[in-house]
Amino acid sequence: MQKTFYPVILAGGSGERFWPLSRRAKPKQFLTLDETGRSLLQATADRLSQLSGHGHDTLYVVTSSEYRSQVLDQLEDLPTENLIVEPVARDTAPAVLYAALSINAIDPDGVMGVFPSDHRIGDPQAFGRVLDRARSAAEKYGSLVTLGITPTFPSTGYGYIERGPSVEAELEDAALPLFAVSRFAEKPDRETAEGFLRSGLYSWNSGMFIWTVQAILDAYRAYEPELYAALSSAMTERGQARRVFPTLQKISIDYAILERARNVQVIPAEFGWDDLGDWNALERLLRGEDANVSVGRHVGLDTGGAILYTTNGDDLIATIGLEDVVVVRTHEVTLVVRKDRTQDIKQVVKQLKEHPELERFA
Repeated sequence: MQKTFYPVILAGGSGERFWPLSRRAKPKQFLTLDETGRSLLQATADRLSQLSGHGHDTLYVVTSSEYRSQVLDQLEDLPTENLIVEPVARDTAPAVLYAALSINAIDPDGVMGVFPSDHRIGDPQAFGRVLDRARSAAEKYGSLVTLGITPTFPSTGYGYIERGPSVEAELEDAALPLFAVSRFAEKPDRETAEGFLRSGLYSWNSGMFIWTVQAILDAYRAYEPELYAALSSAMTERGQARRVFPTLQKISIDYAILERARNVQVIPAEFGWDDLGDWNALERLLRGEDANVSVGRHVGLDTGGAILYTTNGDDLIATIGLEDVVVVRTHEVTLVVRKDRTQDIKQVVKQLKEHPELERFA
């Protein structure tokens, strides 16, 4: 009998690379970027609740205290006890441990999945098949299973996973083969990314993971014993977790666990994935036959490859002689950036936060 599945959505991020649409008061996961009318968080919750087989009852969301009310407003069916609120952001390793310990308290035999709140899945049925495969592997091997994305271009914005030998050689020709992970590679330069693509051994790191609750807790005990001891001890006393959480080390799940554990596996797959990481994602999401992608009114002369976005449908963006730029107009901020520099938007937001007179624009 298959164990109960507990999807955990990480929804505490600030989404700075989608600034100025994504702001500190309402980050990217709460925004609607397509015609569905559902925010990125809502779409993620809809998808995972359906695949879990238990609706919102086994769905967990981890967020920061400043976004608690927004999560509950957008996910009306989420049980309040399934909302895990971090007093302060300490990156993904403490967040995942917090969720794992919470699930362990009610179902030590459960299977847990970790999912970002702001990804797009173009083929939900294919995603469901990959998820089933990952759950089976996690239960069978007690492994930490990563969902790898088959790369389509030499991206310098994604981390990579190098696959090792096949875990199930007899199933090597199966539609969803399972491999041991040889190593994780950080965001590469262009030349390195092209080498990754040519080798055929690398997947993009989607940031989606499946494991049994006991397997991930064992990994924390082995590789982050101080983090595990501090938070697990605090959770035995009411209210102590909120006191201890700000003292925890700020570290990602990749650095803390996945790059050190020996029982990590990867399923290379394709299911129409996009991490919607910056404004260039809007082009992939909405690209039609026009030379430009625009949301709102746009008039362009000798303009091509541009992404234009305005939050006010009555406003107009006019461009002349521009190529490969992003122009975003909100009610109080206008952003103009070359498409190959959108990763640097975070640096602008950082500058805003450093100046009290500009901080309200961050």
